[in-house]
Amino acid sequence: MRAVHVTEFGGPEGLVPVRLPDPVPGPGEVLIEVAHADTIFLETQLRSGWGQEYFPVRPPYVPGGGVTGVVRALGAGVEETWLGRRVGAFVTGSYAELAVAGVDALTVVPDGLDLLTAAALVHDGVTACGVIERTGVGAGDRVLVLGASGGMGTLLVQLARARGARVVAPARGAAKLALVRELGAHETVDLTAGDWTERARVALGGAADVVLDGVGGSLGAAAFALAADGGRFSAHGAPTGGFAPVDADEAKRRDITLYGIQDYRYAPADVRRLTTAAFTEVGAGRLRPVIGEVFPLARAAAAHAAIEGRGLVGKVVLKV
Repeated sequence: MRAVHVTEFGGPEGLVPVRLPDPVPGPGEVLIEVAHADTIFLETQLRSGWGQEYFPVRPPYVPGGGVTGVVRALGAGVEETWLGRRVGAFVTGSYAELAVAGVDALTVVPDGLDLLTAAALVHDGVTACGVIERTGVGAGDRVLVLGASGGMGTLLVQLARARGARVVAPARGAAKLALVRELGAHETVDLTAGDWTERARVALGGAADVVLDGVGGSLGAAAFALAADGGRFSAHGAPTGGFAPVDADEAKRRDITLYGIQDYRYAPADVRRLTTAAFTEVGAGRLRPVIGEVFPLARAAAAHAAIEGRGLVGKVVLKV
């Protein structure tokens, strides 16, 4: 099968097309003919060598985790009804023509939902629905979404708005600001403005009941200062190179509940539930994944360069 290897830690040039033996599903597993592979910023960080304490990987390896496709073969003990079904799944190594997944990792893609759109939800949809659920976003909450124009941020803006929250979305530049407004943000703030935190505070009416930080670093730390006493702060992203350096003692003193990446690790049953929830939201018209560009599998290096360049809005997806 065609696949892509990370041959060495470093830049996107380390992503190289290769030929690998076709995988064979074992007991309780299926073989998926991959249509689309999800990409997330984390994969560019892992390729560079970052995050070994959280995600120990060593070259050479096939990157990626989320796929959509069609079940083409069954392992022992798998019901025949799975054969030919369109599914989304988390797998080990998604930048490939074929992938193996356990039956408990599969979510059926409903009729009417195309596999490209579904691929944009396999990872970010799960995390976005999980973040909204875990932080308890609800009607009347003032919600600050940091990283609002990215693949998951665009979903968080829509999900929070659909639950009756007042959404304030910082972003960089006119195109990204226009996008998050279109998706439902009540107010936007340009991050290139030196006083963006004060502008955000005014837009929030004083402070945020919930801060959803998908950026981390100094921006995440600045966003923490905007959290209301008794509020919630979710640090679930680190494209800046590190999670927001939040003072746990200050959070305790201000009664702010902190959520981190460890709070969004799910058992297979919860992954299926949250994936189904994301698919359902799209079907109901309350959620629209924003896909910035689709790259062929052989151009995975260009896809990573586009993600790291931050010029695109929304998600980058690989077409296999």
